[in-house]
Amino acid sequence: MEIIEIAKMTSKGQVTVPAPIREILNLKKGSSVVFKLTEKGVVFMPCEIRQRETYTQEEWVKIERLVAERGKSYKTIKRAKKHVDSL
Repeated sequence: MEIIEIAKMTSKGQVTVPAPIREILNLKKGSSVVFKLTEKGVVFMPCEIRQRETYTQEEWVKIERLVAERGKSYKTIKRAKKHVDSL
């Protein structure tokens, strides 16, 4: 399948993806896309971004041990990470 659409770039480097392409790729407001530069040109495709676990299992064990030993608790992950990083 070959579909050719044309779009102009704004002064801010933004391009509107033409409606037929959005429909085929099922792109909606807030969709993430990836651009890959190849020898033949630019590949543009939808992608899914997944949130990664903030801490490894080993870090959680360390945090739990510290909490048990010192009786500390943290209201946010950011504060807990700051404390762990300072150790």
